Amino acid sequence: MGIMGTFLLLAELAHSASSELAEAEGHGGFGLNFDILEANLINLAILIGVLFYFGRKVVGNILSERRANIEAAIKEAEQRQREAEKALSEAKQQLAQGQAEAERIRKAAEENAEKAREAILAKVVVDIERLQETAAQDVDSERDRAIAQLRQQVAAMAMQKVESQIGSYLNDSAQNQLIDRSIAMLGGGS
Repeated sequence: MGIMGTFLLLAELAHSASSELAEAEGHGGFGLNFDILEANLINLAILIGVLFYFGRKVVGNILSERRANIEAAIKEAEQRQREAEKALSEAKQQLAQGQAEAERIRKAAEENAEKAREAILAKVVVDIERLQETAAQDVDSERDRAIAQLRQQVAAMAMQKVESQIGSYLNDSAQNQLIDRSIAMLGGGS
């Protein structure tokens, strides 16, 4: 029996009940007074029955739809949570990789700085040694030049002293004798 059948059955029962009550009242028997209040009670009972019958399906459908919407929202929220957790995990992994890369770069920079410092120190040591050698060579050459200059001056002074002493010891006759002896020595050896 469908919904309409139930509704018609309830309407027919209400009509027959009201007809029977009207007949009973007309025969002088026990009957009900059908004023508006009594008629409304029957109509209200019918309405409540119809609402209960039809409302149950509508409310059931609404609740089922609401439940389905809530389940879909929960599933969607769980999916978003899983995606957020996955994104968080990936972000943490990228952060760890970034930190490891930054540490590697920092260590490489420290190593490069240490190598550069050592290279600069080695170059400075080489430059200092070269400058020391150049300075030593300059000192040696200056000393040799000063010694040569002193020798020349000493030799010139010695020559002047010898010439002056020779000039005072040798007169013209002594010079002639010295020249004759030197010639004789030269001539006698041949």
